[in-house]
Amino acid sequence: MPRLLLSTSNAGKVREIRELLAGTGWDAVTPRELGVTFAAPVETARSYAENAIAKAVAAAEASGLPALADDSGIEVDALDGAPGPLSARFGGPTLTDAERTALLLRRLDGVPTARRGARFRAVVALALPGNRVITREGVLEGRIALAPRGSDGFGYDPIFELPDGRTTAEIGAEKQTLSHRARALASMVEVLRGLQ
Repeated sequence: MPRLLLSTSNAGKVREIRELLAGTGWDAVTPRELGVTFAAPVETARSYAENAIAKAVAAAEASGLPALADDSGIEVDALDGAPGPLSARFGGPTLTDAERTALLLRRLDGVPTARRGARFRAVVALALPGNRVITREGVLEGRIALAPRGSDGFGYDPIFELPDGRTTAEIGAEKQTLSHRARALASMVEVLRGLQ
């Protein structure tokens, strides 16, 4: 079974990606599992695609394996699309997920539900030998809840409300088919199947 290097150390992402790639014929491995070390690129690009490509290429070059990376974020209409590609560093690099979530809610204090539209966006990049890179994008529309709810998921999941009123931290296994990352990866799975 060919190996596919996942260019992430985020345990939540690794778990989600492995579940989504199950049955594709690829063995999804992490740099730590392979003993591969490389300097992860600093995500300075203003687009998800540029960040994802930089991470995938760095992992592929360090390992000699095909590598998969993603970049994702939350875009809030009332904040003109922020935090966007800066979602993981929103408020500074030392904040926890819960602190970032609280900060985002404070920035939206007083904004009515009708103006709290938002979306999760993910871009997945696959770096292959020969400097070939393939990208796929996934989007999940919703709005920012008034307060965190739910215990599943990670990041902004407790405050991202779907049209049915549940947050992405309340939907359990459904997230594997509904999420922005799931949508991007579902498209990439077709690419991976075609490469075998």
